[in-house]
Amino acid sequence: MDGPTSTSAGGGGGGGWFGHGPAGPDAAVEDTSDAGLLRRTMAELEPVADKAISYFYALLFLRHPEVRELFPAAMDTQRDRLFKALLAAATHADDPAVLTAYLTRLGCGHRKYGTLPEHYPAVGEALIGALARYAPGTWGPRTEAAWVGAYTTVSQIMIDAAAADGLRAPAWWHAEVVAHERRTPDVAVVTVRPDQPYPFLAGQYTALETPWWPRIWRHYSFASAPRSDGLLSFHVKAVPAGWVSNALVHRARPGDVLRLGPPTGSMTVDHNRDSALLCLGGGTGIAPIKALVEDVARHGRRRTVDVFYGARRDHDLYDIDTMLRLQQSHPWLSVHPVVDDDAAGLPTGGLPQAVRTSGPWDAHDAYLSGPPGLIRRGVDALVGIGIPAQRIRHDSLEELAGAGN
Repeated sequence: MDGPTSTSAGGGGGGGWFGHGPAGPDAAVEDTSDAGLLRRTMAELEPVADKAISYFYALLFLRHPEVRELFPAAMDTQRDRLFKALLAAATHADDPAVLTAYLTRLGCGHRKYGTLPEHYPAVGEALIGALARYAPGTWGPRTEAAWVGAYTTVSQIMIDAAAADGLRAPAWWHAEVVAHERRTPDVAVVTVRPDQPYPFLAGQYTALETPWWPRIWRHYSFASAPRSDGLLSFHVKAVPAGWVSNALVHRARPGDVLRLGPPTGSMTVDHNRDSALLCLGGGTGIAPIKALVEDVARHGRRRTVDVFYGARRDHDLYDIDTMLRLQQSHPWLSVHPVVDDDAAGLPTGGLPQAVRTSGPWDAHDAYLSGPPGLIRRGVDALVGIGIPAQRIRHDSLEELAGAGN
């Protein structure tokens, strides 16, 4: 992601941005609670969201120019993320557990942008100004008080989380590129050496910034389990208009210094369980899947692991040799290459179809990594063949959606 936000906290169906459904002034029973007032404001704001977002940033940068340096020079790819995240978080003000968990992650993640406690009042002032201007029908002293209270809660949780995290880890790590291997014209394996110990778990990912695009961060998964030499590897595919991905694939060379954010993500293996694993990796999504395989091998548990490795065509299976070598070394591992197009160029259904026609998998724990579309189709396929949703783990869809912009 590109600026001081990571993901939005919504995600349900209906109701536009945040999945709340109709909650406007015409509701049969008007909700006059603070949370109800927040939702009514959002319902009025949504049709003019673009204008409100632009006004929010104009107010923020005009009144507090010192915060401009926290954002990338080009705002087009992320200018609405902070605004949407603030609104999304505010709507959970009546659910302390959800709010605290979400904002704790957000507050810790903001450290790498240089966000300080004194920046939060400036953002709150601009937020209230934008809401008052673009939601006049629901705005008034009662609604303003609800928003001020919600934002006060939001900002304090984030400030406290950042302060606590600062006692445990730096805001970012410098990491020198020590190896750069092109696997295909648009895929590279980039290996870096952090300037200090970097603890993480196999299956997690981090935010990465290059020296060519300051303050623009993108998320990449670790391509191996933690190594004794402390090196970290990432599989990067250059995508059209992808500033960070193209820089990493086409410009990065040994000796260049990158910045890494803290590790995050819950797509990790529970080694207290002995269930078999079903792993789907599409494209560079094979990177964290390979890390999970290495993690299982390191723990010495001979649980069965099936890996479905998918790509559009045969030559896009750039890491298949590595996966087949792992299969030769570990009899409990089975690797299944899958291509989306057959020899005649006809679609095969890809990974979801390959999984549906094999198995059974209903007793497995499942892991998915790859483009957002693949993950959505994969989750639907896995639930359809009997794997409970709580046993399916995958990367954050919101962060993946922004990774290639």
